[in-house]
Amino acid sequence: MMQLFDVYPLFDIELVKAQGIYLWDEKGQKYLDLYGGHAVISIGHSHPHYVRKIKEQLDKIAFFSNSIQNSLQKELAQKLGQLSGYEDYQLFFCNSGAEANENALKLASFYNQRKKIVAFDRSFHGRTSAAVAVTDNPKIIAPINASHEVIKLPFDEPDLLEETLNEGDVSSVIIEGIQGVGGVYAASAEFMQSLSLLCKKYDTLLILDEIQSGYGRSGKFFAHQYAAIQPDLITVAKGMGNGFPMGGVLIHPGLKPWHGMLGTTFGGNHLGCAAGIAVLDIIKEENLMQNALNTGNYLKEKLSEIQPIKALRGAGLMLGIEFDFEVKEIRKQLLMDYFIFTGASGNHVIRLLPPLGMTLEEADIFIVALKSVLKIN
Repeated sequence: MMQLFDVYPLFDIELVKAQGIYLWDEKGQKYLDLYGGHAVISIGHSHPHYVRKIKEQLDKIAFFSNSIQNSLQKELAQKLGQLSGYEDYQLFFCNSGAEANENALKLASFYNQRKKIVAFDRSFHGRTSAAVAVTDNPKIIAPINASHEVIKLPFDEPDLLEETLNEGDVSSVIIEGIQGVGGVYAASAEFMQSLSLLCKKYDTLLILDEIQSGYGRSGKFFAHQYAAIQPDLITVAKGMGNGFPMGGVLIHPGLKPWHGMLGTTFGGNHLGCAAGIAVLDIIKEENLMQNALNTGNYLKEKLSEIQPIKALRGAGLMLGIEFDFEVKEIRKQLLMDYFIFTGASGNHVIRLLPPLGMTLEEADIFIVALKSVLKIN
């Protein structure tokens, strides 16, 4: 019998049902989902409007290639532009975050005919060829990926960045709105503003990876909007489809397309667009960005009172809780004894990425459980 390729460490749990922020296993046990499958579940599991839109679309047409008109693509682009504040940008559809970054890096190279890329410490941008090359984890970079010309720089050091861009051979700079895998770090607004200005000065394109930090998770549509900058390219995925595989690149109007420049088989398919439109409808109608900000601030306030916590990072419902000790056992206890899913970012940081509709009451459930695990009254 064919076996699965064993690359994932798995919990001994099989989930069979989901609703809102909750999950149920095959034994009927209920769990609180504070991880959303790596920030994928933006509007909550099995949202009725989302489910209805996909079912209705499935009865009409599920898929055809990008060789015909698809008004769903135009509707999604229009709603994304309005909600994000990027109405004058263009949208290219793909299927995942890595693919979005791959296409953004390629677009930048087409634009200025250069091939060097600047990325930053602790970065994670995906596992395809160029995306993994700009990821700061040598363990997952195969020799075939290492041929890309990538310059790794530290966060928040504009002088080093200008020295590098001054050479005139850097195609693009790629940075996460808030680093996810790397510890939930956000660059300062001052650094982001310097980055934007320097990229313009040296005709280098700025790529904002908002795959995890976008789609309202930070309390703004994109985390970089806290710094009041407008990058040349913005990559999205994860929360875009709420579980339906989707990705995209928002592209500055100054970058002009030509037929055949980019392509995808499945990107922007009818079912995916139905899912993506539903997500945007729900974020807007249920005011989920504001809710993410309010609940995130409440969590920060309550967590700041817990003494063993070394640092709190992030914005909205993308939070990193750092300890002086490894968090593996805390997470295990939260899951096995209190039935709460959390994530990690390295060995010392618990990462929270719950659905954006999380309530203050659900936040309290987590706070009480965490205090109990830490043996705090």
